Order: sequence, then C-alpha cells, then structure tokens
Amino acid sequence: MNSSINRQWRLAARPVGAVKETDFEFTQESVPSPSQGEILVRNIYLSLDPTNRNWASDNSYLSPISIGDVMLGATIGIVEQSNNDAFPKGSIVQGLLQWQDYSITDGSGLTILPNIPSIPLTAHFGLFGHIGLSAYFALLDIGKPNKGETLVVSAAAGAVGSLVGQIGKIKGCHVVGIAGSDEKCRWITDELGFDAAINYKEEYVLDSLTKLCPDGIDVYFDNVGGEILEAVLNLININARLVICGMISQYNNTKPQPGPSNLSNLISKRALMEGFLVLDYMQRANEAIQDLGKWYSEGKLQYRIDLVDGLEQAPSALNKLFDGSNKGKLIIKISDDPSS
Repeated sequence: MNSSINRQWRLAARPVGAVKETDFEFTQESVPSPSQGEILVRNIYLSLDPTNRNWASDNSYLSPISIGDVMLGATIGIVEQSNNDAFPKGSIVQGLLQWQDYSITDGSGLTILPNIPSIPLTAHFGLFGHIGLSAYFALLDIGKPNKGETLVVSAAAGAVGSLVGQIGKIKGCHVVGIAGSDEKCRWITDELGFDAAINYKEEYVLDSLTKLCPDGIDVYFDNVGGEILEAVLNLININARLVICGMISQYNNTKPQPGPSNLSNLISKRALMEGFLVLDYMQRANEAIQDLGKWYSEGKLQYRIDLVDGLEQAPSALNKLFDGSNKGKLIIKISDDPSS
C-alpha cells in the first residue's frame, strides 16, 4: 500500500442481478489532508455485508450512493492525522466510511475502540460492532425468546445468524438453524450448540421444520425471506414473534417477487412480524457489548472470520454473501493491522 496514493472503489452502475466488478470503478488519487475539525483515517479492515448490495441500488433505507461516488462500508481504521481533539492520532476507530485506503471525516458516527490485547480488531466486526448488536437487539428486543420456546434461524451459519442461535441457547431455547451446506450445518450443531440444522439446498424445508419443531415455532429470526419465510409461517404458534433482519434471497432479484401466500397466519396466530435496523440501537451499544463480552469470556459464544486480503478484491468478494461460499463474517483486509 503506497502511503501517498488513495485507492478507491467508486460506484459505476446500479447493480442488476448479482453484483459485478464492472458495477464499480477502481480509481486512485492523492491522499487528502484533513481540514480543521477533521481526521485522516487509514482503513485497516472493511466489513462486507448484504446491505452493501442495497446501498448500491436506489431503494436503500439510506440515501442512495450516487454514481461516481466512493462506495460506503463499515471500516476499522487508525487515525493517521488529526485536527480534532476527540480523535487523537493513533486512535483505532470504527464506523461507516468508504471502500478506500484513506478516509477524511469529522468523526461523526465513529467510535474509538478500546485497546484490549486479548481481543483482535476483527472481533469488533465478528462479535461486537453492528454484527453483534444486530444479533443481540433483534433477537432479545423483538424476538423476546423465553426458556423452552422454539427458535428458528435462517442463514444460521452467517455472521449474525450464528450469534443469534447461540444467544437463543443461552436463553434456554430449542434452536433450529437453516443453512446452505452440510459443512455449515455440522458447524452450527457440533460446535455452536444448535439443537438441529436443515440444509435448505438438500431438504424440503417445510417437511424438515415440521419434524424438528414438533411443538411449532415461537420465534423466527429471518435473514433470507422468500420460500423459507413462507415455510416458517405455516408452523408459527399463537403469539409467535418473527424478526425480519434481512431478505438476502431477494436482493439480487431483477423483478419484485410475490410475498408469502400465507401472511394471514399472522392474524389467526396473533403473531408479531417486525423489521429491524441496527442503526436504531447504536446508543445502546454498551449494553450489548457487555453481555456479548461476558458470554464470550465464559466460552458460550463463538464467531468465525472469513478474511479476504486486498481492497481490490472487494466487489468479487461481496458475492460470497449471496452464493453462500463465505464461512463466517466476511472482511476485507485493506492495510496492516497494528495490533497483530
């Protein structure tokens, strides 16, 4: 990485279907200098998330990224230059910045990460940060799991889903995960402690859920939408809670897909279906981090990192989230990690 050059991925076109490298343009310019009140951050790690696909489209919950602008992304970086007393030089920061080597910011939305030698920086994406907060608050605040209830999690081997299932076990639930390979199903049952797993690519999901959830489904944590959501709706119990955290099966569709045909089950079962955005919970972050850290130190939580080396790999690596080839939290390493 040349310290005088700032490499960037700029949005070149709205993705149609699967994201293509040609939807982005790899450019470079001189590293900028911060003005008064600003800092220069050298990005170390870039989080790749399904929502990146939505941010590149024109129907995101955020203002859409304009064609020609640098792509947005959650990053962890180090402050190289500072004209802002709140962010001293050398601080390690986390927040929403861009797909580039260096970012200029006034610090809005950034958090200074604590220096804990036993916690690698990647843990702030794999366990803490937006991933851990999503699993924690979406499940506990919306799903409200109770001991003895049945919790079903889709994309259960993903970064969020794998944590959700483990938190469900901590809360005393019978947990069934849905994943896309036998290897992933073995990981969530043998290592993470899920009670059962379904390989949706090899099994008829409704039949398998009927067998594995004989008492019905009390809480469903949805990361995928589509046919799996419809299968779950057939089996929900009275007063079930359905947490809608993502609909990854829909993001690459070129035409709107019909919704589940059985949404009326929400009426007869007096069930709750509620959407979730982690941005609504950032001010409560410490609440989640304390519990997640405690459970991790007690050996009750595990996480897995899928690390890809090189900013230039970002567009192609993003598709790992949609073809199911990622194993754990997908992260791009942009530059040297000073803690390693």
